[in-house]
Amino acid sequence: MTSGTDQLLKAAQDAEKEGKLPPVHLWNPEFCGDLDMEIRRDGTWFYEGTPIGRKRLVRLFSTILKVEDGKYYLVTPVEKVGIRVVDAPFVATDIEQTDGGIRFTTNVGDTVIAGADHAIRVERDADGEPSPYVHIRAGLEALIDRKSFYRLVDMGEAHRVEGEDMFGVWSDDTFFPIIPMAELDL
Repeated sequence: MTSGTDQLLKAAQDAEKEGKLPPVHLWNPEFCGDLDMEIRRDGTWFYEGTPIGRKRLVRLFSTILKVEDGKYYLVTPVEKVGIRVVDAPFVATDIEQTDGGIRFTTNVGDTVIAGADHAIRVERDADGEPSPYVHIRAGLEALIDRKSFYRLVDMGEAHRVEGEDMFGVWSDDTFFPIIPMAELDL
């Protein structure tokens, strides 16, 4: 890796030692250019066209990820480099019903309980195919993987939202619509 990526890695490692996420929301350094790094739809991180196989390294980079105006950056207090994200930067790979709501775990080890601060949303393409997401932190979302989405749907129920019957899920006292009941194939 280049010296620029070494500096990014050091910032992430320093934050990890403190046991918390770095305060990337407070960091606004000058843009230093783009890095040949990409996060694919399946959550795989690539550097210069090669998958990053070390999970710990991916986790470290994920902690210094920031989104601004729909563009993704790795940031430190002194530099900001652009990276490409094909869909969402994370993938929700596990889901669990808890007393507090629905807990999601991502491919990089983040966990959140869906609720007002961690909304679930479902986009549908022109063919009606759903793409479900959950908000993880600071504008960064996780695409909910297929098996987790099926489990989420199993938790669903009907609820009236703004005069329309919707099928969705409850978590942390918040209802998240998935699809209008009229469109369900029952």
